[in-house]
This record gives sequence, structure tokens and C-alpha cells, in this order.
Amino acid sequence: MNKSYWNNRYRNNQTGWDLGAVSPPIKAFADGIEDKELNILIPGAGNAYEAEYLFKNGFKNVFLCDIAEIPLKSFLDRNPEFPELQTLHCDYFELQGSFDLVLEQTFFCALPVNQRSAYAQKTSELLRSGGVLAGLLFDFELKEDGPPYGGSREEYLTYFSPYFHIEILERAYNSIKPRSGNELFFKFRKK
Repeated sequence: MNKSYWNNRYRNNQTGWDLGAVSPPIKAFADGIEDKELNILIPGAGNAYEAEYLFKNGFKNVFLCDIAEIPLKSFLDRNPEFPELQTLHCDYFELQGSFDLVLEQTFFCALPVNQRSAYAQKTSELLRSGGVLAGLLFDFELKEDGPPYGGSREEYLTYFSPYFHIEILERAYNSIKPRSGNELFFKFRKK
């Protein structure tokens, strides 16, 4: 699951996770953010409809990170006014920076289970003191043949509790129909 793997998934239109728009739970969360100066990171951003929505609604410090360049180029083609320097073509685990908010949408559940603890730790390192990790996690039985690999509330708590205060971790009430009952909305604050 390297750069070539993900570029091929985009090239061959094997992107079943891609909604073609910002997901309703992420949109609702973003609509409640008042501080438009926040530094926001979207890891594994893909086609980055969340970033597009945020940017068009006045958030100018939005950064995208993806190991695959195809979706980042697609995003820039759709959003030519977006600062290209804020699209980070790199491995999330090698990223440096400091952010107020990390917005999670399908990246975590695309990671093999053996990388999940490292994700929680890396995200904590990238967040400023009191920073927030928020978004969606899939809530279905862990599978061997991902991505997505799925997972459960109990499993997620083992990864994130050492680094974050768990403010919200509940079934999303406003998921799209195919994902209804299979998504957890969460908001974790860095300890």
C-alpha cells in the first residue's frame, strides 16, 4: 500500500470510499467551527472535498496530505485558486508541521491495523497543545481484506486514549444512506 498502489487505485477509478462531495457529518462539524484562521490538516486527503468545502467557506489555512499525487492534482484542477504549497505530496508518517485541527475522513480505516497506533501517536505530535482530531471512523467488523479495514469503538479507544481526551465518540446520525449505522463521529482533544 505504497504510492504506486494508491495512484493505481485513483487511475483505475477504484475509489469506493469517495463520495464525490463532503460527507454530511464532516460538513456539519465544519459549519460549527467559528475560527477560520485555524491550521487544518486533512491526511490521506484523496480528492479532498472536505478541503474544498472549507476553503470555499473562508478557511484559508487548510493543508492536504496524500501519498498519491493523482488526487492532489485533481483537487488543484478543480480548485485552481487553492495554494499549491498547501497540498503536501508525502507520506503522512514523515510529515512535519503544527496544526490546530486534523480532520479525519477514511484515512485511518485505510491503514493496516499494525499502523494504527503509529497514526494516533503521529497525529498527537502534529497537533498543537489542545489541538483537535475529529472526523469519521468506520464502525464494522475488522476485515483482513481492506481497505477499508473497519474497526470498533473499543479498538479505537485503545489507540487514541493514551494521547487524547475523548470528547465525542458516537454513531453518526447524519451519514449518507449506504454508510448509515457504520460510521462513528468523533472529536478527540490532545492531552
